[in-house]
Amino acid sequence: MAAFGSAVPIDHVGVSAYTVPTDAPESDGTLEWNATTLVVVCLNAGGVRALGYTYADSPTALLIRDKLAPLLHGRDVMATHARWLDMVRAIRNLGRPGIASMAISAVDVAIWDAKARLLNVPLATLLGQAREHIAVYG
Repeated sequence: MAAFGSAVPIDHVGVSAYTVPTDAPESDGTLEWNATTLVVVCLNAGGVRALGYTYADSPTALLIRDKLAPLLHGRDVMATHARWLDMVRAIRNLGRPGIASMAISAVDVAIWDAKARLLNVPLATLLGQAREHIAVYG
C-alpha cells in the first residue's frame, strides 16, 4: 500500500483489443453493427494490477501500445493529472478527438484504478463519490 505523496513508477502498460459479435445487429439510429470491439488496458505499478477499457476499434490499441505505453513507463502512477497531461501532449499532432481520446480514457481509468488499489480505497471514494452540485455544459 502506498501513501499520498509517495511516487510509484509504472512498471508496464499492456493493451489488448477484443471483437465480440453481437447476438443480432445493433443500431443507434445512425449506424448498424454486428460486433463490438473492447480495448482493455492492463497497468502494473507498485505490485498492483489495474484495468481500464474503452469501446473503440483496434487502432486505438495500437495507439496505446506504440505511443502512450512507452511514454508512461517509469513515471509516477500516483500523479494522475500529470500522467493525463503527458498523454494529451503526446497526441497533440494526432488530434485529440476520436481514437486519441478513447485511448487516453482507457489508460486514464487504469491509472486511477492503480492509484485507488495502491491507497487501498475504493475508486469511487478516491474520485469523491457524490457531489452536491455539478457543472453543466454551457
